[in-house]
Parts: sequence; structure tokens; C-alpha cells
Amino acid sequence: MDSALTGKQDAPRRRGRLASFVLDDHRYVLLGTSAVAFLGMLLSSQPRPAMSFLAQAFTVEVVMYYLLVAWLVVSAIALVFKLAKWRTYAEVSPFTRPAVRRVLRYASYVVWAIVLVLVVDRVVMGVASAWSVAVAAASQENPRRPEPMLESMCYILYQGRQTFLTGFITTVELAVFGTVIAFFLALLLVFARIQTVDRPDNDFVRFWKKVGAGFAKAYSTVVRGTPMMVQAMVLYYGIFGLFRMTSLTTTQINGIWTTFLAGLVTITLNSTAYMMEVLRGGIESVDAGQLEAARSLGLSQWQAMRKVVFPQGIKYAIPGLSNELVINIKDSSVLSVIGTFDLMFATTTVAGIYYQQFQTALITTVVYLFLTMLASWLLGKFATRFDVKPGPVLGTSDQPIKVEE
Repeated sequence: MDSALTGKQDAPRRRGRLASFVLDDHRYVLLGTSAVAFLGMLLSSQPRPAMSFLAQAFTVEVVMYYLLVAWLVVSAIALVFKLAKWRTYAEVSPFTRPAVRRVLRYASYVVWAIVLVLVVDRVVMGVASAWSVAVAAASQENPRRPEPMLESMCYILYQGRQTFLTGFITTVELAVFGTVIAFFLALLLVFARIQTVDRPDNDFVRFWKKVGAGFAKAYSTVVRGTPMMVQAMVLYYGIFGLFRMTSLTTTQINGIWTTFLAGLVTITLNSTAYMMEVLRGGIESVDAGQLEAARSLGLSQWQAMRKVVFPQGIKYAIPGLSNELVINIKDSSVLSVIGTFDLMFATTTVAGIYYQQFQTALITTVVYLFLTMLASWLLGKFATRFDVKPGPVLGTSDQPIKVEE
């Protein structure tokens, strides 16, 4: 609740800073907008695509082009003036006068608008034109891949859309389910990892605490010290070999121990080790006085960890935990080595059909980039919602402390 309220209070402040930069400050108007204008000139010099809406407005585009040139000229003059009057530029330069700055600011909006129009005309309409040509080529009785690179990529994507979609869905399932399952396993292992022998513990409890802590430490060392690709091969072929010792046929084994299940187990076990260490770091960042205060109030070690330390430690670890999903989206690509039909396996399959490894890899790059950016944005919202500031140290608040039995 506090974090949500703080976010709502900070939102107007952020909007105020943005509005101040755009409307009032805009201190980098000449330098930044010059780079944008140069980009617009490059776009304008490119051939017009078939769906270009500026093809019928040649005069308008010429005017736009020379407006961009004029902006670069003004920026060059300002740069020369800056170099010549380095120490007294702010006092003697005509570009620092309020009226001139206001004109330059409004002119920069015009430059940005011109470049935006050129981006839509050359880039967006160019992709739309290439897609139209690719679909038309694929719809012919004897389909033939177009030669231009963009049209060829669109053709490959259109023809292999079902293969890419299957790989895309598999990658998302592996990353999401693997991360969620690993989180709960990491909770169990981190609890075993941080166990210490308590005075009231009998010999049986002491033994299992030491075994649990040793197992968790060894598990983390082995998993984090070996590549996921090797882990996938060991798990898949090792368990497959165990099934071969039974009376099951190869077809029956493939129906039970599928490559998808093997990939999911690999991602889960790999992420568990990393998330366990992230959780351990979050728990260790909690003030030791919290645990001591809880124990002084009569809570056992288990009660103190469960009710006081764990909730705070998980909040501290949320950014690191959420980042594991982005890592799993990318690292799932190594599972193609065991035949898991993820996005990377789909890429290899489509590339083998058209003998266009480079173009197919570019398509996959865009898809992975989209997935990771979307996941990062969603996880950023999640972390902002739950990553609250730590409250007062237990036992120092003016409010009475309620201890559950």
C-alpha cells in the first residue's frame, strides 16, 4: 500500500520534470535535434517503398528535406560560435537569448515531426510493402522467395509462421513455468541453506539441519558451476538411459520423457540454484536485530524466520528474482541441443529449409528482443509494486507487536 501511494505521488513529479525538459529547459535542443535531423535526411535519401504516401507529394518532401538542412546549418553556426566564444558563450551568444531559445525550441518540434513522418513513410510503409510482396509471392501457384533482403525475411516469416509460433509458445512456457516452479523450490532450499543448530534441538534435528544445509550448498555449487547445455544433456540422456533399462520401448519412453519435459526440468533445476542464492542474499540483508528481537519475544527459529525475516528478505530479493525470468527466456535457446522445440529449434528448422541462416537469425533476434523487453517492462511494474521500503526494526516501533502462537 505504501509503495503504491508513493508511486502515485511520484507520478506528477515525473510528469513535471518531463514537461519542464520538453517545454522549458530543452538544453540539448541543438545537439540532440541535429542528430535527429541527420537521420531524417538519410531516410529521405532512401528509395520510396511501394506504399509510400509521400510519393505523390514530392514538393512537400523537398521542403521537408531543406528544412532539415537549415536546422543543421543553424546548429553548425551555433557550434562554431561556441568554439570561438568558449568562456563567454552564455553571455554573448545570440542563441542563449530567451526569444531565440524559444524559437529554436519550437523549431525543434517541427524537425522531430518531419523525421517522424519520414520514419513512417520509409520504415513502416517499407515493412508493409515488403510484407505485401512476400504474401503475394507465397500465394502464387509456384511460390518463390523474393531476392531483396527485407522481402525475403518477410517471406520466410510468413511461410514459417506456424513453426515460429510453436517455438515461441514453447519458449514462453519453459521460461514462465520453469521460473515459477524454481521459485518455490528455491524457498525450500534457501530455508535448508541458512539453517543453524539451535540449543533446544535434539540430535535428530541437528543431523538433518546439517544434512540440509550441506545438500543446498553442494547443489548450488554444482549447478552454478556447470553450463545449462551440459545439464540438459546429462538430464535428458541420463534419464532416457534409465528408462531403457526397463521393458519400455523407445516410442513409449519418448511419450513419457519428452524433450519439453526434459527442458522444463533443466530450466527449473538451474534457476532454483540461482534463485536460492538471490533469496539468501535478500534474507541476509535483513538487519540481524530483527531475528534477535523475534527470538527475545519467545519465537522459535522457524517462527522468527517465517514471520519476520522471510517476508522482508523476499521483498529485497524481488528485483533479482524477477530478472531470472528474462535470463530463462534467453537461456532456453540452449535446450535445442536435446531437441526441445523452442524458438531456437524453430529457427534452425526454418533456416535449413531456405538456406538463409543469417536472415532467419535476424527474425529470431527481433522476437527474443521483443520477449525480453516485454518481460522487463512487466517485471519492472511488479518490482515497483512490491519493492517497499523496510519498516521499523522489530521491537522499536511505538505500535504493540502481535506475536502469533
